[in-house]
Amino acid sequence: MRRAHMGNDQPYKPTAQMLEAENQHMEDQLSSKVKALKSLTIDMGNEVREQNKFLTEMDDDFDKSGGLLKSSMGRLKDIASKGGPRLWCYMFLFILFVIFICWVIIRFR
Repeated sequence: MRRAHMGNDQPYKPTAQMLEAENQHMEDQLSSKVKALKSLTIDMGNEVREQNKFLTEMDDDFDKSGGLLKSSMGRLKDIASKGGPRLWCYMFLFILFVIFICWVIIRFR
């Protein structure tokens, strides 16, 4: 890139003051960009901490649900191992109940 000439044939030479002002301007721009990046990284760190807390709570909830499901399956296995007509009666009544609830939902919707 060629520098503009100043009316005579001597090349344009910026003064020390002009260079200092340009450097100060560039320094200010860089400083503002660094501040923006710092703010962004702090926000990202806060978001990561919140998400980790949320995931930990969710993991605890899944563990509790898993324990509840395990105990329910144990009781269901006990009922199934006993067998007999009572089990079939309970199953039949449960199926009728589910069908009735579905009918009510569909009917009055």
